[in-house]
Amino acid sequence: MSSDTLLAPPAAPARQRRIGRASLVLGVILTSQLMVVLDATIVNVALPDMQTALNFSDTELSWVLNAYTLTFGGLLLLGARAGDLLGRRSTFLTGIAIFTLASLVGGFATTGWFLLAARALQGVGGALAAPSSLALLATMFPEGRERLRAIALFTAVSIGGGAIGLISGGMLTEWASWRWVLFVNVPIGAAVFAIGFWVLPETHRKHGRFDLMGALTSTLGMGSLVYGFVRAASDGWSDRLTVGAFVAGVVLLVAFVLTELRAEEPITPLRLLTNPSRTGANVARGLLFAGMFGMFFFLTQFLQDVLGYSPLQTGFAFLPIPLTVFASSQLASRVLVHRLNGKFLMLLGVGLSTLGLLLSSQLSASSSYWTILACLLLFGTGNGLSFVTLTTAALAGVAPEDAGAASGLVNVMQQLGGTLGVAVLVTVFGSATKHAAAHPIPGASAAAQAGHVFVYGADRAFVASTLFLVAAIALVAVAVRAPRDAAAA
Repeated sequence: MSSDTLLAPPAAPARQRRIGRASLVLGVILTSQLMVVLDATIVNVALPDMQTALNFSDTELSWVLNAYTLTFGGLLLLGARAGDLLGRRSTFLTGIAIFTLASLVGGFATTGWFLLAARALQGVGGALAAPSSLALLATMFPEGRERLRAIALFTAVSIGGGAIGLISGGMLTEWASWRWVLFVNVPIGAAVFAIGFWVLPETHRKHGRFDLMGALTSTLGMGSLVYGFVRAASDGWSDRLTVGAFVAGVVLLVAFVLTELRAEEPITPLRLLTNPSRTGANVARGLLFAGMFGMFFFLTQFLQDVLGYSPLQTGFAFLPIPLTVFASSQLASRVLVHRLNGKFLMLLGVGLSTLGLLLSSQLSASSSYWTILACLLLFGTGNGLSFVTLTTAALAGVAPEDAGAASGLVNVMQQLGGTLGVAVLVTVFGSATKHAAAHPIPGASAAAQAGHVFVYGADRAFVASTLFLVAAIALVAVAVRAPRDAAAA
């Protein structure tokens, strides 16, 4: 018997252990991403109950969403850099611990400021965990078939998580209490931390110091821009604080770029932005998320305020989104990317999503759920097809030492695209509803007039969302190369 034969039996168990460990790592990464993405939408359906319990005004209530969004979006680049310097495993576990603790504290909130502080702390934890999770995925799975499948699952969770948040938020609010939209993170976060502590590999730590000035200017700059859009949605574009926030944001981001050009160890290597294909893929991703979050925001209100759905019915109405995203992303990663040009697949996906939003702009008070279902099916299928290739293009060819920063940019564009997009769309909605209110329907009841005003404003917002996606199509057509070509380069 040859030595090769003698050595053969142990190989299979070793390979099975490697596959099993990789599956556990992927499970930890996907679950953590679901928690972070889901938390941006899970509180939407619970907002009325929160307002009653904690005496929020209408303006203050918006900060239940914004406190999380501002800290999460503003600190993502710092979280990515922390993973490079402190190790991605350590940074990821720290972020999960902070997020879980903040969820527990927020669930026990007895005052408005208490809940807002907890939501902001959740954003800090998410900003640490999210970039490290995608960076761990990129380093754990080499470029090729395995990474494509992992990215497809990551994409399905990232896109479908928002809709899952609406569904679970409706269930928890109607069956238990608004507090459970926060408490639900505690057992999940504890399990992710325990399993991650056991199976996640530690990555190489870069020797150096934090680029504190870069971190400060980028965080405050992005936070100022987000605050400016949020403020504009409620107080108008001419409001002094709105204008001041935009001016401060632009000045701080210019200072960030100048700082990064001179820094020996920048928080975000600007060389990542010099690749047109990678930058185009990231910006197109942000535009798609702007359209998606806008759809969630306005359809949620349309279903409840116009069609009279309950919170639970509203949540389940969005079920086609995660189902179609999962199915189309798996089809894209397992079949289509090997048979179709990657750029064509991107354009096809964004085109289907654009049709879904365009159809949404035709909704009326007499629309049936079948029309809404067609919108959701088109949009979900398009997103699943496009995000697999966009994410691959955004990470293709990135050196291992830049994986944290590159994945941080992916998450930044995803989060800020959704946040800024909704703020812009709410402003469009506000202007349209003022116009509709100034021209009432003769002889209409108060309820019918209110429904007309909302539908008029929502339709105009959906038209603006469609323009976001048209811009994404143009960007992909001009700047983004097929993922295979980008990887080869």
